[in-house]
Amino acid sequence: MPVWQSPGSITHIYGKTLIYLFKTRNKTSLHELSDPSDTWEIIETIGKGTYGKVYKVANKKDGSLAAVKILDPVSDVDEEIEAEYNILQFLPNHPNVVRFYGMFYKADQYVGGQLWLVLELCNGGSVTELVKGLLKCGRRLDEAIISYILYGALLGLQHLHNNRIIHRDVKGNNILLTTEGGVKLVDFGVSAQLTSTRLRRNTSVGTPFWMAPEVIACEQQYDYSYDARCDVWSLGITAIELGDGDPPLFDMHPVKTLFKIPRNPPPTLLHPEKWCRGFNHFISQCLIKDFEKRPSVTHLLEHPFIKQVHGKDMSLQKQLAELIQEQQQLCSVAKTRHERIHTRRPYHVDRADKYSLDDDLVNLEVLNEETIIHQLQKRYADLQIYTYVGDILIALNPFQNLSIYSPQFSKLYHGVKRSSNPPHIFASADAAYQSMVTFSKDQCIIISGESGAGKTESAHLIVQHLTFLGKANNRALREKILQVNPLVEAFGNACTAINDNSSRFGKYLEMMFTPTGAVMGAKISEYLLEKSRVIKQAVGEKNFHIFYYIYAGLYHQKKLSEYRLPDKKPPRYIDNETGRVMHDIVTKDSYGRQFEAIQHCFRIIGFTDEEVYSVYRILTGILNTGNIEFAAISSQHQTDKSEVPNPEALDNAAALLSIGSEELQEALTSHCVVTRGETIIRTNTVDKAADVRDAMSKALYGRLFSWIVNRINTLLHAESGMNVGILDIFGFENFARNSFEQLCINIANEQIQFYFNQHIFALEQMEYQSEGIDATTVEYEDNRPLLDMFLQKPMGLLSLLDEESRFPQATDLTLVDKFEDNLRCKYFWRPKGVELSFGIQHYAGKVLYDASAFLEKNRDTLPADIVVVLRTSENKLLQQLFSSPLTKTGMFCTALLTLQLLQLPYSLMDLLSKMVVGQPHFIRCIKPNDDREALMFSHERVLLQLRYTGILETVKIRQKGYSHRILFEEFVKKYYYLAFKAHETPLGSRENCLAILEKSKLDNWILGKTKVFLKYYHIEQLNLFLREVIGRVVVMQAYIKGWLGARRYKKVKDKRENSAITIQSAWRGYEARRKYKEIRNRRTDAAIRIQAGN
Repeated sequence: MPVWQSPGSITHIYGKTLIYLFKTRNKTSLHELSDPSDTWEIIETIGKGTYGKVYKVANKKDGSLAAVKILDPVSDVDEEIEAEYNILQFLPNHPNVVRFYGMFYKADQYVGGQLWLVLELCNGGSVTELVKGLLKCGRRLDEAIISYILYGALLGLQHLHNNRIIHRDVKGNNILLTTEGGVKLVDFGVSAQLTSTRLRRNTSVGTPFWMAPEVIACEQQYDYSYDARCDVWSLGITAIELGDGDPPLFDMHPVKTLFKIPRNPPPTLLHPEKWCRGFNHFISQCLIKDFEKRPSVTHLLEHPFIKQVHGKDMSLQKQLAELIQEQQQLCSVAKTRHERIHTRRPYHVDRADKYSLDDDLVNLEVLNEETIIHQLQKRYADLQIYTYVGDILIALNPFQNLSIYSPQFSKLYHGVKRSSNPPHIFASADAAYQSMVTFSKDQCIIISGESGAGKTESAHLIVQHLTFLGKANNRALREKILQVNPLVEAFGNACTAINDNSSRFGKYLEMMFTPTGAVMGAKISEYLLEKSRVIKQAVGEKNFHIFYYIYAGLYHQKKLSEYRLPDKKPPRYIDNETGRVMHDIVTKDSYGRQFEAIQHCFRIIGFTDEEVYSVYRILTGILNTGNIEFAAISSQHQTDKSEVPNPEALDNAAALLSIGSEELQEALTSHCVVTRGETIIRTNTVDKAADVRDAMSKALYGRLFSWIVNRINTLLHAESGMNVGILDIFGFENFARNSFEQLCINIANEQIQFYFNQHIFALEQMEYQSEGIDATTVEYEDNRPLLDMFLQKPMGLLSLLDEESRFPQATDLTLVDKFEDNLRCKYFWRPKGVELSFGIQHYAGKVLYDASAFLEKNRDTLPADIVVVLRTSENKLLQQLFSSPLTKTGMFCTALLTLQLLQLPYSLMDLLSKMVVGQPHFIRCIKPNDDREALMFSHERVLLQLRYTGILETVKIRQKGYSHRILFEEFVKKYYYLAFKAHETPLGSRENCLAILEKSKLDNWILGKTKVFLKYYHIEQLNLFLREVIGRVVVMQAYIKGWLGARRYKKVKDKRENSAITIQSAWRGYEARRKYKEIRNRRTDAAIRIQAGN
């Protein structure tokens, strides 16, 4: 009977599998499982794993031995593949697959229930242990033994594949040996079942060093898949492991491994010439990168290197058994373990120096622009897109899908030391989360960069990781939060000339957490939606995504007629110069998939079917409104009157908006004027009517967008608590033609840059002076004067624009003249020979603006007649949109005239008020080239972005400066555990701060007058020390609680025993007295009878 040899193997094999099983069962189903005590008896402990202990057990009925991993009660276990239990339960037995004896549940009302997983017991160890032991002795596995092991593994895989199961984690540690020389596959923790309708998979799991290229590739390429031949690749890597002792790239960090495997040529043995041609050929066949050309397991069983086992299997099994016995006699060796990424423990590679000085630009000895850009270019060529500048993250857009964002990587970057892994956006999110939990203070993550630099995708990834970190018991809430960004971006993002998914609004997402760090809700604030895009787009650009998604979805559902949409010619608002809009809508699968995704988002977040239906009707109503055309008519008294010659579009729009057709036409072609108490109806010209139509469309879309955001906030509402805010705002833009929208966007970016400068440079250096710290002053480009030019009153650019917008006779030319007369500074200029143009020297460079339609766009006029008509709608949602008040940031306005740029300062103030309350974390997104080409690094473009974002100055101040400045009281209150006893309450004094710092053995810190000045890396070190100390305290508390519990139990037990003795004594006395009384009565009766007889 096989027996387990190594506790390490037990941990590896049983630990992970059991976790998956536990998560597939709720409390009700657990209690339906049999009690293991009826069948199994524990003999001895043979190992200890992360989630419990492993025991040797014996079957009470027949005495057979097995191994059981007992999982103690846990409050939160990682969610894994639900099919695990079914795979183990229904997989037929096979001599090359470890047998599964069953799962049991032992209930205990005092300590909680325990889950038992019983599997076949083996004692030969893993093939990895065997190879390591031989190499340590200067020997290696014989090729015949290797072929025998691979033969057994192939038979086991063939059995799995025949049962439609992909193992997905084949490696040396998952091929176990018995003392009789048997070969068995184990660990189906990431195995996948294939149904008859799904013969491929598209999820990326496994251990990095053994993962097939197609498995890595499918992480973000959702249209990519793989089949059971991914196990063949893993077996090929395992074959190399059997020869060399380690897999290829074993000394590299797993994150880098995932970059290298798809791009490197297929690996080989370290010294192929030392091995036979058959073994080398077998490996080469397993490691064909195109899995479509890779042989199956069945084909490999016919390979000559494997077929040599035929007829010799018994003798080879005997040789292997002798080899195992010999190694066990030499004593079990410590093995190098390559843990799968599916683990909650940090990844550990003993021989790899995981931390590279290249990861942080602050470590550069020579500090100049050329050194920095050379470093970034070198890392980008290796697809290391993230680089630190102290506590700031630089992210270069890779312009391709990378397999480094799965839940497996979220586990890698969970509460570990930053240097444990390469730079990653998950590390920045984790830093914000840990700071929030540690200091009980709000955090803010500011993502900045040009349009197309990757800000929106970065925001997605941060939300994904924060949701992972803040796992709550409410799985539905987590799903809702993850659906927020896709939904809002469908309505707020669009394709521009330089970015296919450009944010056309500013978004500040606040994720709410409990004091213990569990996510409990979210809130979105939206700013400055580019409503003008609804009615017109620049050449080469598109309308908001949602219009194309809904059109394609309704087309494929054959519902276009229901929503009055044509199936030949697209509506005017989404038509463009290419004439291919309808062709793309009909043929592009992506549009249809996105529509289904949006429906899914609505459903998951909690929108009702009635609300979604109303949203669709308003959107299609807007498209039909754009098709309304006007013609001039002349009458006896008027020559500037307009009418709607073709009422079809008008009727369609009115029907979809649930308003009267005639009322809508009247509101579009005329307007009411009240003069001296008398109402006068004046007609609109054709141009005026078209403007009213477009203003109505913009108002409908803008208010619908705000309603969706507010509805999301209502559905995800949480009580006030700590939060992490994520700012994703449109990037700096400089097109061939820059208009009103670009001015709004670039002013907002100026404000974000000012905030960055203030936090990184100005405030830090001011504190050095006030605290008497001798620190080198770092010069930086301050954009405050430029912001003053925009925002100051009454002579700032925005004030001048708003003032001119209030004059009915003002024109765009008079506006530019006013700018030129009043904005006399180096940041403003007016080019000669171009009347309607002016230039601004922004922090990111010079931008030339075309002032055409500036006044009209700023006025954003919506006549009262339109508002009145829309309020009469039978659509309750539409009524609500035009009945709610307006905030100063521009949401839900009922005023006749809204000055767009008048809202801008209020929007920026509102945004800054949210940001300043939190501790900021900066992510600087860099666009490596303008062609959106992967692996193309434009030296000039990157250098320009580094200059205007102040990266060089940032590196200098992070080298020399102190980014964390904490008051003495706060520092002592937080970290006194490190130098004082738990029951002590030390004062927040300079001396106590000094004691804590010296005890922590930190260097390069400074004490000011009232604050402790720390480097950016000190906080992480202090938090790790604190976590270690608290961990020891918790362990001590656990032991003490256990001892107290045992003592209480002993007292109760003794009391029960004493009580039992007392009861027994009383009962025995009672019984003795009763019996004595009976005997005495019988004697008395007997005496009486005797006397009576006499």
